[in-house]
Amino acid sequence: SSLPRAHILRSTYLLPTQVRSPCLVRPSYFKTYFHTHRIIMSTAKPYVVFVLGGPGSGKGTQCANIVRDFGFVHLSAGDLLREEVNSGSKHGTMISDMIKNGQIVPAEVTVGLLGTAMEKSPVKKFLIDGFPRNADNHECWVRLMGSTVDTKFILYLDCPEDIMEQRLLKRGESSGRIDDNIASIKKRFQTFVSQTVPVVQGYEKTGTVHHVVADTTPEKVYEQISKIFAGL
Repeated sequence: SSLPRAHILRSTYLLPTQVRSPCLVRPSYFKTYFHTHRIIMSTAKPYVVFVLGGPGSGKGTQCANIVRDFGFVHLSAGDLLREEVNSGSKHGTMISDMIKNGQIVPAEVTVGLLGTAMEKSPVKKFLIDGFPRNADNHECWVRLMGSTVDTKFILYLDCPEDIMEQRLLKRGESSGRIDDNIASIKKRFQTFVSQTVPVVQGYEKTGTVHHVVADTTPEKVYEQISKIFAGL
């Protein structure tokens, strides 16, 4: 049956007390998304660290190091979206177009993919990189997941734009990613500064951001990061 124009999501897998307020699914192409990607969480709260930084700041590289040494599961919001594109689902084409244009995919889609991936994992310590990318991501995460996960802090990789651009262009020579080209890179930088940086600033007000200087070698960057995680 068709959905009403404004459908309020109340997951059948979350107790009413576990959801602070329902997340309004906008009347859009994605309005049925959670009917196929339901968030199912166990009674034990997963442990989450968000990893943010500009495109090319080294999030994936450093997440791999943390996984190796500290037993976390790495979930990349971008990778999950790209997998959805490659899956041939009906949402894939629109997601692909948004990624090419450096735009941020609607929060309902990203949170749904993250929730599904977290539920499938037997390990409940997660690094989520590339998320939350804007205020809408953050607000939907809090509404849907805020009482069912333990969000610890943001690990923020701080790197100058010129260095990130060099890294991305070098990666684009072999990555095959649709957004590793100069036009997409510029758009991604603009999106990051205008939409993601304000989210980080909001977390800073609560003292839950760990800054890492990320313009040096991966080894030196990880020296800073390992000290943070060793102290948890």
